Order: sequence, then structure tokens, then C-alpha cells
Amino acid sequence: MVKAYTQEHTYRHPWERVTSASWRKFADPENKRILSHILEVDTLNRLLDPPSGKLYTTRAITIHCPGPWFVRKIVGHDICHCVESTVVDARSRSMQLTTRNISLQKFVEVEEKIRYDPHPDNPNGWTICQQETRIRIKPLSALASMAEKVEQRCAEKFLQNSAKGREVMERICKYLEAESSGLAL
Repeated sequence: MVKAYTQEHTYRHPWERVTSASWRKFADPENKRILSHILEVDTLNRLLDPPSGKLYTTRAITIHCPGPWFVRKIVGHDICHCVESTVVDARSRSMQLTTRNISLQKFVEVEEKIRYDPHPDNPNGWTICQQETRIRIKPLSALASMAEKVEQRCAEKFLQNSAKGREVMERICKYLEAESSGLAL
């Protein structure tokens, strides 16, 4: 069983501002309250490829385990370690993030892909964000109905956290807009 969902969101901010906000999303102390499931973020690797102009970044993210409490009891862990791989192509104005869990893989596999591109209707003013998430509960595959319910609960939690992430991104974009205009918030 696999639970998958996609979301699309339009930021009414230029691509450069939205991608800057993405880098700041976990660093801003104010966001710790909203994104309380994020415990720690560490940059493991950053490489700029001059010929292509692409920036490759790998970050380790530690989070509170998503999903229902009884799954955390079965698994025996309250935290999960993830790896986020990011490719920024400034020339084509595209940013792609792929996040996968590296711990708890024998119980659950989660993959989230996010892509930021200029919006086709207003490429210089808006940014389109496309998000795809896949959740697979592994040991419960024999118990399909239970696996389905657990995957659904996990998906609901991811959707809630995605909404919080968009809220944070919008706030940072407004801050960056004010900063570039010389205004203080």
C-alpha cells in the first residue's frame, strides 16, 4: 500500500524571493513555534558547479515522527532522520528538493518532492510550488486495511505540516519584500 498526494500552491512573489525564503524556512527562530516537528537541520554538503551554474545541497533533517501515537509506540522511536537533496538551477530558475527518511525505513518509507518554478501566468512576479508526497507503511502490508488507515493518518499529518510550511514561506517572503524595499516589519 502506498498513500500518495500532490499539492500545488502559487506564491505571489518572484522565484528569487521564494527560493530565498525556502533556505531560511528552518533557520528563523520565529518559525520554530510553527514548525515544531522540525528538531534540527544541518547542511552536510554544498557544491556549486560553475559550468552548469547549478547549486547542489544536501541537508540532514531530524523531525518528530509523524503519524499516530500507536505507530510511534510500535516503532519505539519519537524521532526520524531524513536527508534533503536540493538542486537549484539559477539559469532556468528552478529549485527542486527531494526529502527521504533514512531512519525507520523498515517500518515506513516517505518521499517528498517539491519544485519551485516561475508561474507560467506571471513568470517575473509569481512562483508555482508543486509538491508530491508518497508514504508507504511496510510491516502492515499484510493487514491492508490497517496499513491504509495508518498511511492516511500520516498523510493528514504531512498535509497539516505542509500548510504550516507554506505559512512560514509566505511570512518570510513578506519579510524579504519589506527588506528589499527598505521597510522594517
